[in-house]
Amino acid sequence: MTGEGRALPASYVATGLAVPEQLDELHELLRSAVAEHAEVPAEALMMFETAVMEIAGNVVEHGRPHGQVLWRFDLTVSAHSLTALLSDSGEEYERPPSAGMPDEWAEAGRGLPMAEATLHELTFERRGEVNQWRMVRHYAAGAPEPAAP
Repeated sequence: MTGEGRALPASYVATGLAVPEQLDELHELLRSAVAEHAEVPAEALMMFETAVMEIAGNVVEHGRPHGQVLWRFDLTVSAHSLTALLSDSGEEYERPPSAGMPDEWAEAGRGLPMAEATLHELTFERRGEVNQWRMVRHYAAGAPEPAAP
């Protein structure tokens, strides 16, 4: 079904527990979605997937109570961008202010700056009892470049 195309915008959803096995499902969902949309450049997909997997990996690793956090991943492919909304039921998360990339010898702290560097938009908010990450990567000609981390 690769490259056959699907009407835009197209939506895709994955739900489940935020556990390591679900990261494979997110990879598969992204690959399936893009296989149906040959217009999405490989570079845009790579950048978007990097950010999505960094954020999703953080939810899996740091979401509490560990192994019991439910999540929902909504992906929209439009004629100009890839947009994801990752919502989770984990305890309230307080996003640290962007401090840029950590020291080269730091063992942690690269995921969020990397996601910021590869996306055009990255927002986080707590809505009621839900953490929500919104990630956008534009790929149409003339789209803005990501802000420097």
